[in-house]
This record gives sequence, C-alpha cells and structure tokens, in this order.
Amino acid sequence: MSNLRDVPYETTHLVRDTCLCLHVQRAARTLSRLFDEALRPVGLTSGQFSLLNALNRPAPPSIAPVAQLLAMDRTTLTAALKPLERDGLVAISKDPDDRRNRLLSLTDKGRDALASAIPIWCDLHAAIEAGMSGLEPGDLRGALTGLSRSKVPVLA
Repeated sequence: MSNLRDVPYETTHLVRDTCLCLHVQRAARTLSRLFDEALRPVGLTSGQFSLLNALNRPAPPSIAPVAQLLAMDRTTLTAALKPLERDGLVAISKDPDDRRNRLLSLTDKGRDALASAIPIWCDLHAAIEAGMSGLEPGDLRGALTGLSRSKVPVLA
C-alpha cells in the first residue's frame, strides 16, 4: 500500500546523483578529513587552521568580519575560539574604541602553529589540485565562491 508521502526510489537516485548540496557536503567532509589528518602533527584541525589563517592580519579583526569570512555565525565562532584561546594560540581582547567589541589576534604560539601548518597545507593542497582531472581548480573556486555569495530564493 502506497502512502501519499512516499517518495519514489527513483527520486532518491535523482537526489543522490544531482544534488549540489549533497555533493558539496561530501567533498567538504572528504577535504576536512584529509586536512585534519595532515595537520595532526602540528596539533590543528582543518577548521582551526582556517580560523588561525583568518586571524593572520596586520591589525586584529573583530568577531564579525572573521565570522563572515568563515561563513559562521558569531556564536559558533566564539565556541571555536575557546579551545584556541585556552591553548594559547589566540588572544581575545576588548576593542579600545568600542568596549562592547572583541578583537582577535594570534599569539606568538598561534603564529608558530600557523607557520608550521602552512607547508603541510601547501603540499596537500598542491597534491589535491594536481589530482583534479578535467577541472581547473580556479574554475571550481570561482563557482563555489559564486554559490556562497548568491542569494537564491527559498521556495515556499
């Protein structure tokens, strides 16, 4: 007996084979695992590496631009900063111009960790790009950047 809410198995295959969200999620998880494993010797995860890299600026940024760069909400970023601050990689200070605002900066230990991670990132990144047959990495970056900036209307 069929239910009106039953989704045909063919639709499951259609989604599996064509869903951009699913394919990007799978690729992101695969890349995260690869970078997590590669960065383990320097004690960082791929997410922590990205966060430290986002803080590598001439002047300490506030939380909002870092959250925007990493496509995170402020609460998630604050939670991700806690272990980095606890481990002495990141310093969080009050903004002297606006005491409600927090400024984020790499400590010396954080700069050392990032500097140790960069060659690992470079080598793995080059190997991944070299293995992308039939697709220019710049084209993929451009398409993903376009997707992350787009405001696709949600169907009601």
